[in-house]
Amino acid sequence: MTEIKAYVSLSQRRVYLYPDESPWEYEITARQDIIPVFETLFYQLYHKDMNTFWRAHVPLKYYSNDFSNEEYDNRIKKLYALIHEFSDRESQAFIEQLPFFKESRHL
Repeated sequence: MTEIKAYVSLSQRRVYLYPDESPWEYEITARQDIIPVFETLFYQLYHKDMNTFWRAHVPLKYYSNDFSNEEYDNRIKKLYALIHEFSDRESQAFIEQLPFFKESRHL
């Protein structure tokens, strides 16, 4: 399968095939069958985000002890790992400096 360029926006939770469609943060080069993986993670992230929103209204439940927040964080980490794998060297260097990326590399 041929590789294509795609443009990932974490803030919009979207993958674009054209750079002028909308603002984006990362350019990736990947096979066409990788794009649905991003879309699935963004879909899951939306639902985890809704869970954390409702959980935030429960008094005295700490962020660090909440499964919903952990699931949300895991999806973010997976997205950054995918972007790291398929992006250019500059983006990879930026992602490697993120604290959670360093932690997960040592586990």
